[in-house]
Amino acid sequence: MKLRLFPFVAGLLLLAPPASAHLVTSGLGPFYDGALHLLLSPADLLGLLAVTLLAGLRGPQAGRWTVLILPGAWFVAGLIGLHAGIGFDLPWVSVLLLLVLGVMVAADAKLPAGAVAALAGLLGALQGLANGSALAELGAGPVAMLGIAGSAFVLALLVCAAVVSLRPAWTRIAVRAVGSWVAAVGLLMFGWLSQTA
Repeated sequence: MKLRLFPFVAGLLLLAPPASAHLVTSGLGPFYDGALHLLLSPADLLGLLAVTLLAGLRGPQAGRWTVLILPGAWFVAGLIGLHAGIGFDLPWVSVLLLLVLGVMVAADAKLPAGAVAALAGLLGALQGLANGSALAELGAGPVAMLGIAGSAFVLALLVCAAVVSLRPAWTRIAVRAVGSWVAAVGLLMFGWLSQTA
C-alpha cells in the first residue's frame, strides 16, 4: 500500500515552486514580501526577540524606546544598504551581538533604558544594512524595506508589552530561560561560522 503512494508523493515534490535563498516572494506585493522576509529569517527574528525581551525585563521606558528605535534604525539603515550598492553582510558581528543579547537576557542584566535602546538601535542598524543590501541585489525597493520595518515594529511592540506586563516571579525566570536559549543558538551559530570561515 505504501508503494502506491510513492508516485503521488514524487509528483507533488516535482510540482514544488523554486526556493529563494533570501527574500520571500509571496505574490502579495513588495510590502508583504518584506514583512514575510522578517518572519521567515531565523537570525533576524532571534535578534529581535532577544533585544525586546531585554527591553521588557528592564521596564516600560526601555520597552517604549526599543519599540520606536529598533524599527526606525532598521528602516533607515535598510535604505542606506539599499542605495549603497555594496554588500553589508556582517555575520560575525550579528552573531556576536545575538550571543551577547541572549546572555544579557539570561543574566537579567540591569541596564538603563538608554543602553537597551542603544543596543536595539545597533541591532536594527546591522540587520537593516544586511537586509537593504540583499534587497538591492534582488531588485526590490524601499517598500519591501518598509514591510520589514513594519513587521519589526509589530513584533517588538507585542513582545515588549507581553514581558513588561508579567508580574509573577516565575514568569521572569521563564523569560530568562528563553534568553539562555537565544544565547545557546548564538553560540552554535558562532561555532558554525568559525567552521565555515
